[in-house]
Amino acid sequence: MSTVHPIAIIGTGIAGLSAAQALHNAGHSVQLFDKSRGSGGRMSSKRSDAGALDLGAQYFTARDRRFVEVVQQWQARGWVAEWTPSLYNSRNGQLSASPDEQVRWVGAPRMSAITRALLGALPVHFSCRITEVFRGEQHWHLLDAEGNSHGPFSHVIVATPAPQATALLSSAPKLASAAAGVAMDPTWAVALAFNTPLETPMEGCFVQDSPLDWLARNRSKPGRDTAMDTWVLHASSNWSKQHLDLDKEAVIEQLHGAFAEMIGCAVPAPALSLAHRWLYARPATAHQWGALADADLGLYACGDWCLSGRVEGAWLSGQEAAKRLLEHLQ
Repeated sequence: MSTVHPIAIIGTGIAGLSAAQALHNAGHSVQLFDKSRGSGGRMSSKRSDAGALDLGAQYFTARDRRFVEVVQQWQARGWVAEWTPSLYNSRNGQLSASPDEQVRWVGAPRMSAITRALLGALPVHFSCRITEVFRGEQHWHLLDAEGNSHGPFSHVIVATPAPQATALLSSAPKLASAAAGVAMDPTWAVALAFNTPLETPMEGCFVQDSPLDWLARNRSKPGRDTAMDTWVLHASSNWSKQHLDLDKEAVIEQLHGAFAEMIGCAVPAPALSLAHRWLYARPATAHQWGALADADLGLYACGDWCLSGRVEGAWLSGQEAAKRLLEHLQ
């Protein structure tokens, strides 16, 4: 049975779009809202003079059968490709080849290609930050930062990081309390582009004992612009917490220095550099909720923080939120 009024979904990351797709496929009308200018959330990519740069999620893996099947469909449609980087580990300043052989997937030609394809022609309000979710006599309404009201909606799915979801779930105190209990760690991301390729076979590296946690040769991913040698560096959660309010130029300088120190080859001044702070990069601990739901109220929440903290967890959480909503409608 189709709802008379559309279902509102706040957030167009992988969780929100997973839920939107499932509901749309079941014949329901949805409306999406996102505070950013485009879809993707932490899977978004940034366009630059050096090509598209994946500043958030670097890749993803697929373990759950349901997600494996959908990733195979994405691959058939050209939305994703397998990434087989030359991987290393760095520990105590020593580099060693990584024996890790798990299959890694990336969006093609950039990570945000996946969410753009999932969004398709679904109705969406970008640059629209929802600040309040409230219920009238029978229906839900949303209030945005500009003071505009949106609605009526039959149900609402909140698909934002847990700290942002807490306020939006205030009509359901149990859900708000669960979200409020989820700590999320920040990550500083820095992109560097060099006119001359660095003389290293490294294309990805897991880093310990450093301000850095991870680095990737962005142009080694399928479909990327290879005119410049582009790298993305992720700081560790601890370093990011300690330097949360550092200005971007200082962040670039310090992480560029850490990169030059560990990579084992000459690193010149970059032709292009930029920094981005992910305030809610990943949940500090994993949960097994699947999704949060108050079916009687018609309010739901999903996101990577409801499961594993990974891209797969976000997609599965969106599916779970849609499933619970659909079950209540039957």
